[in-house]
Amino acid sequence: MRAQIVLALFVACISASLALKEEQCEVCVKTVRKFAATLDDSIKKDPKKIETEFKKFCKTQKNKEKSFCYNLGGLEESATGILGELSKPLSWSMPAEKVCEKLKAKDAQICALRYEKQIDLKNVDLKKLKVKDLRKILNDWDESCEGCLEKTDYIKRIEELKPQYVKEEL
Repeated sequence: MRAQIVLALFVACISASLALKEEQCEVCVKTVRKFAATLDDSIKKDPKKIETEFKKFCKTQKNKEKSFCYNLGGLEESATGILGELSKPLSWSMPAEKVCEKLKAKDAQICALRYEKQIDLKNVDLKKLKVKDLRKILNDWDESCEGCLEKTDYIKRIEELKPQYVKEEL
């Protein structure tokens, strides 16, 4: 009897240490949490309704979240679909980490998605950034830079918009 208890505790400790952590699958965990928070009680228990809502949710996503949606089959252009692996566990009120663990077992790419490091716009020297990073800043703000050809054009546009998007702390 005592050996069984020790074995059970050992197995519990091993499985807890193997559990998926948020930083191992950050895009999945954050996106699943964000999506689950949008669901009302009338939808939460029905996997088919969850799938329909997820497809609507995906239409508004950008960057890594959009890639996550694509991998799950939440976009019209998705090549494959494993939405059932998301909707059923969510209908059982499974936590985001566990949902992502199940998704990872079906498709390892799910946890390969990582967020880029955020640029501290209050302290960064824009002249030292690459044009790609300058474009990303504008894209994240849903802004464009019409007629921008050179790096200085992008920097000028960001400086124009900065007061709107970067709040100064007092």
